[in-house]
Amino acid sequence: MDTAVLNAFLAVAKQNSFSQAAEQLHVTQPAVSKRIQQLEEQLGVKLFDRVGRRVVLTEAGRALLPRAQQWLHELDDIRRLAQDYAQTATGELSGTLTMGTSHHIGLHRLPNALRAFSHQHPQVRLDIRFIDSEQAYDAVLSGELELGIVTLPPELDERLISQVIWPDPLAFVVAANHPLAQLARQQGHIDASDLANHPAILPSTNTFTRQIAEAMFQREGLRLQVHLETNYLETIKMMVSIGLGWSVLPATMCDHDVIATAVSHGELTRQLGVVHHPRRSLSRAAQAMLKLLQHEASSYAVHQRMI
Repeated sequence: MDTAVLNAFLAVAKQNSFSQAAEQLHVTQPAVSKRIQQLEEQLGVKLFDRVGRRVVLTEAGRALLPRAQQWLHELDDIRRLAQDYAQTATGELSGTLTMGTSHHIGLHRLPNALRAFSHQHPQVRLDIRFIDSEQAYDAVLSGELELGIVTLPPELDERLISQVIWPDPLAFVVAANHPLAQLARQQGHIDASDLANHPAILPSTNTFTRQIAEAMFQREGLRLQVHLETNYLETIKMMVSIGLGWSVLPATMCDHDVIATAVSHGELTRQLGVVHHPRRSLSRAAQAMLKLLQHEASSYAVHQRMI
């Protein structure tokens, strides 16, 4: 079976659109339609239905989807294995390393590792997808990405191999002139109930950071007043700094624009780390990146002990 045909099937299934699948694959829409028709003729079943302007998988299409993904991932593993054997003879890494990370981690945590990797392995092309941690996590789970450098979920997920690289303490932040900041200065701290009485600006409910924050309020029997949602932490920081509400941000983002407010029984932290699939053979490039990240974790731990 032609890999181009299966790639077209996966692209249409992901985009729910022939035209958007064509853009993703850098081919024409008629070419995508022809490949889907070929696949349907080979299998003898209809794979997609048109519902309004959307294209949705049929029952047969939904059954084929995970098998097509697995087949293509195994083919990628075979290619990587052959490439790694060829590289072993020369001692030089090449190829493409596909990984995903969040904008925050890419901006604040990854530069040292990326700089070192590019210097040590200049022949490797880095294909970095800057997406939400949760999207990167799911893409590693589905086999689309080799590595995810992400906010780790609050509960251990045994479907993936994960390693903590950076502990990331969180802080309840407000603008310096916010009523909660004034209350904290008067009392020395505030309670979770004080936070619940004021509007919050938080990431969306599907994010690991939001889940960590909400769990604390649920334990206290409190409901949050979330007035604004965005997954861009820099945008949250800006909105907090102009007094639109309080939020939960990495403590490293606190400065003169937003200040950390002490909350009784309110210490929160999240873990930033790397994930990969246990059933996917990592390329030598991915193994080299893992080694650099592990060194980064050791260096960060030493630095924290010296502070």
